[in-house]
Amino acid sequence: MTPSPASPVRLVLSTCADPQSADAIARALVGERLAACVNVLPGVSSTYRWQGAIEQAEEVLLLIKTTADRQDALIARLQALHSYELPEAVAVEAVGGLAPYLQWVAEQTRKDD
Repeated sequence: MTPSPASPVRLVLSTCADPQSADAIARALVGERLAACVNVLPGVSSTYRWQGAIEQAEEVLLLIKTTADRQDALIARLQALHSYELPEAVAVEAVGGLAPYLQWVAEQTRKDD
């Protein structure tokens, strides 16, 4: 059995206004080794309160796989790349999973590679 990564794997959720911006963010995060993988899921219908009004929008969901060690840098870069004034960035720690996959996430986000 492959040992689990030293830094826990995190799943960061974010939404984007359109597929083009979602793809650009995904490529940048993976290219800069801040994320091992980003799934881009179109067709998300969001309802939220913004500046006192209830809003609805069609968005694209990003499922971003990273490690706890890279999470803060990833969120800072996400915010810099994002078109939204206040982009969603919610991180969830993986409490389990296929050990070789979790190790792969750690390897792909290693700063020294």
